[in-house]
Amino acid sequence: MKEVHVGDHVIWVDPVAKPNNALVTAVWSQNCINVVMVNDDPKMDDSYGRQIRRETSQSYKDGMPHGNYWMFPGEVQNPIVQAQEK
Repeated sequence: MKEVHVGDHVIWVDPVAKPNNALVTAVWSQNCINVVMVNDDPKMDDSYGRQIRRETSQSYKDGMPHGNYWMFPGEVQNPIVQAQEK
């Protein structure tokens, strides 16, 4: 895996597997970072424009099943795994 640095563009995949463009604001390890992105809710506006959203301590995609992780642009998202009945 290539190195990630503060200021890098990454893709943050939310809990429902929607990809979002994000910027790295902190690197705790090469697998764990903080990101910031423009809020995708059009109602989240203020006098500065669209509000931002922050996510902290986000794991790289290899450690997560299908959402709530980050990856580099151009990488393929993890497949969505449906819950299985017991």
